[in-house]
Amino acid sequence: MTMPAITMYTSATCPYCINAERLLRSKGAEHIEKVRIDLDLQRRDEMMQKSGRRTVPQIWIGERHVGGFEDLRALDLKGELDSLLAG
Repeated sequence: MTMPAITMYTSATCPYCINAERLLRSKGAEHIEKVRIDLDLQRRDEMMQKSGRRTVPQIWIGERHVGGFEDLRALDLKGELDSLLAG
């Protein structure tokens, strides 16, 4: 079974981004497309338009916008992250 695509908007000095990546990798995610909004302001605008949020990380698993690290962690604590990652 193939894991859905994971996209994470991030910046260089973001501890929540590091924690989100660590959690995803602990769940078996090998490929996370990281979009650095601190290097590309157009992508920052894109993130804000897609998510309605200004903070990083903003995480998508497949087509689903999960939100930030706290949202990702809440999904994991509810037992829903594994099934989401399983597709």
